[in-house]
Amino acid sequence: MRIVLQRVREASVYIGGKVHSSIGPGMVVLLGIETGDTDQDAAWLVKKIAGLRIFDDAGRVMNLDLAASGGRVMVVSQFTLHASTRKGNRPSYIRAAGEGEARPLYERFLGLLAEATGREPAAGIFGAHMQVALVNDGPVTIIIDSKLRE
Repeated sequence: MRIVLQRVREASVYIGGKVHSSIGPGMVVLLGIETGDTDQDAAWLVKKIAGLRIFDDAGRVMNLDLAASGGRVMVVSQFTLHASTRKGNRPSYIRAAGEGEARPLYERFLGLLAEATGREPAAGIFGAHMQVALVNDGPVTIIIDSKLRE
């Protein structure tokens, strides 16, 4: 699994021109699921996300995790995070898990994240064509890969 995580002031997911979900301060997690990813990958990422200290404390030092900051999290599935651009100019998505493998793992990821944070995450709809609007705060953008454990 691979994520691109952004600390945000606000974010919204639009589907069919209408707001599907939105959050105020917190983080947006773009989640890519690769063939062969497991529940262990999801659990490791969720633990990392919940404990990541990327929010400012009173001294304006990134020292607070999501719970301590009072922030929310939004998760959006994004198979394109596993694009290969090695050959030519048309990305290959062969490493991205297909819907039958990815959808159940995406749903488990959301459940694990709800347990870890004590709040249901806002989310898009798996496989839908979405528009994601966000205001990156900082900017703070972090890429984490469960296979690399970084």
